Amino acid sequence: MKEPFRLDILVNDKVIIEVKATEEICSIHKAQLLTYLRLTKLKLGLLINFGKEYVKDGIIRVVNGI
Repeated sequence: MKEPFRLDILVNDKVIIEVKATEEICSIHKAQLLTYLRLTKLKLGLLINFGKEYVKDGIIRVVNGI
């Protein structure tokens, strides 16, 4: 049996936070978060990459349905 998808963090049943630790964010990372948003019918997700020198430079906002 396949495992269901696993969200890294779900905040107040409104925002999905996907955490990565890579040198660069790839389009597949954004697609993964967008898929999670579509499956849960949520609108907002944050992709946070801890692989950057400063965390603030590694935050990407992903919106579903706009």
